[in-house]
Amino acid sequence: MNLLRVLATVSSLTMVSRVLGFVRDFLIARIFGAGLLTDAFFVAFKIPNLLRRLFAEGAFSQAFVPILGEYKNRRGVEDTKSLIDAISTVLLLVLVLAAALGMAAAPIIVYVTAPGFAAEPEKFALTVQMLRITFPYIVFISLVALSAGILNTWNKFSVPAVTPTLLNVAFIVGALFFADWFDPPVVVLAWAVFVGGALQLVYQIPFLARLGLLPRWRFDLSHPGLRRVLLLMLPAAFGVSVGQISILLNQIFASFLQTGSISWLYYADRLMELPAGVLGVAVGTILLPSLSKYHATANQAEYSRLLDWGMRITVLLAVPAAVALAVLALPLVAMLFQYGRFTSEDAWMTRQALIAYSVGLLGLILVKILAPGFYARQNVATPVKIGIVTLVATQLMNLALVGTLRHAGLALAIGLGACLNAGLLYIQLRKKSIYIPQPGWPVFILKVLASVSFMAIVLFTTMGDSGWWLQASWHGKVPAVLGLVVLGAAVYGACLFAFGFRPRDFSRRAAE
Repeated sequence: MNLLRVLATVSSLTMVSRVLGFVRDFLIARIFGAGLLTDAFFVAFKIPNLLRRLFAEGAFSQAFVPILGEYKNRRGVEDTKSLIDAISTVLLLVLVLAAALGMAAAPIIVYVTAPGFAAEPEKFALTVQMLRITFPYIVFISLVALSAGILNTWNKFSVPAVTPTLLNVAFIVGALFFADWFDPPVVVLAWAVFVGGALQLVYQIPFLARLGLLPRWRFDLSHPGLRRVLLLMLPAAFGVSVGQISILLNQIFASFLQTGSISWLYYADRLMELPAGVLGVAVGTILLPSLSKYHATANQAEYSRLLDWGMRITVLLAVPAAVALAVLALPLVAMLFQYGRFTSEDAWMTRQALIAYSVGLLGLILVKILAPGFYARQNVATPVKIGIVTLVATQLMNLALVGTLRHAGLALAIGLGACLNAGLLYIQLRKKSIYIPQPGWPVFILKVLASVSFMAIVLFTTMGDSGWWLQASWHGKVPAVLGLVVLGAAVYGACLFAFGFRPRDFSRRAAE
C-alpha cells in the first residue's frame, strides 16, 4: 500500500469535511454574526470538543492504536477481540458517567472556563443551557475514535476520514431549516452537535461489523491490555493535547476582552484547522499504525525513515500553507465570513488572529508527526514532560502579549508554543536516536523556502486592495480567492518542478 496515495485519499476526504465546515461557519457568521450569541455557543462547544481532542482523538488513539497493533501482529484473533471488547465496555461506562457529571456541573464549568461571562447573566445562562445539550457529544465522538482506531489499524483509512462530514451536515441542516424552532435560534447549533455526534457513530458501526470487530459487552478490569492502555492514556491526555489546553486557557483570557474576541479567535482557528486537518491529522493518522508495526518487529531503520518521510511531506506542504494563510488572510476571511451580521470590523479582527496563528502552523502540524514517534513506542513520559514545558511557556507568552496585541496576542502565543513543542520533540527524537535524518535536508529546505518566497511575492502583488475585499459581493470574492489559491499552488508547484522535485520522490510503502 502506497502511503502517498493513502495520504492523497485521506486528505481529499478530510478536505471535503473541511469545506463543509466552512459552509457551516459561513452560515453561522451570516445568521448569528460575532457577538454574545456566538461567544456563548463557541464556549459551549469548546468544552466537549476539547475533551474530544484530549481523550478521544488525542490520548486514547495514541495509547490504543499501538497496543491494538501489537495484539494484531503478535497475538491471535480472539485475544485481539477480547482487547477491543474490554476497552469498549469500560470506555462506554466512563463516558456516560463523565457526560452526566458534565451536564450537572455545567454552571461551574462555564464559570471556570469563561469567568468573564459571569458579569453578563444572559450570556452565562445561555452558555450553560447549550453546554448541557452538547456535553453528550463526548460519548458519541469518543466511541467514534475507538472505531476509527480499529479501522485505521486494519488500513481502512477512508471511513474515519469521511465520518466528520456528518457533523458539518448536521450544522448546515440545523442552521438552514430548524433555527426558527428554538428560542434563541442559536440553540439549534447545540442540538446539531448532539445529532452530528450520534450520526458519526451510527455510520461507522456497519464497517466494524464487516470486519467482525464490532465490540461486545465485556466488563473485565483485569484485562492486561486494558491496563496497559489506561497507563499510557492518562499521561498522554496531557502530552498530546497541550495545544488544546492552551486554547482553553486562551478562552479564559479572551472572556475578559472585548465582546467578539472569542468568536474572532474561533473563525481564525477554523481557517488554520484546514491545513492542520488536511495535512497534519491525515499524516499522523496513517503514520501511527505503520510506526507501531515497525516497533513491534524491531525495525528501527524503517521506523526512522518513515518519520523522515512524514517530516518532508509536512515541510513541503505546511510551509506554503502557512505563508498563504498570512498573505491572503483578509481575502479568505472576507470571502468566507463577511456577510450579514459579520461586519468589516469583525473581518479585520479575525485577520489579525489568523496571521498570528499562521506563525505556528508548521509547528502545530509537526507535533502531530513527531508525537507518534514516541507513542508508537509506548513512550509517554517524554511528550508529557515537553508538554508541561510548552504549556507553561505558552501561558507566559499569553501574559506578555495579551496586553498589547489583545486577542491576536493569544493566537500568537499558541503558534509560538506549538513551534516550541515541535522543536523539543525533534531534539528528543534525535537525542534518543529514534530518528536519524536522511541525507539532503539542507538543500531540500532551501528549495522549499525559495519556492515559497516567490509564491508569496506573486500572491501579495496580485491580491489587490483590502477595500475591494470588504465591499465586494460574494460572487465576486469567491472566484477571486479561488483564482489566487490556484495561482499560488501553480507558482509553488512550478518552482518545485524547476528545482527537480517529482511526485515519485515522495512515494513510500506502508508497513506490511
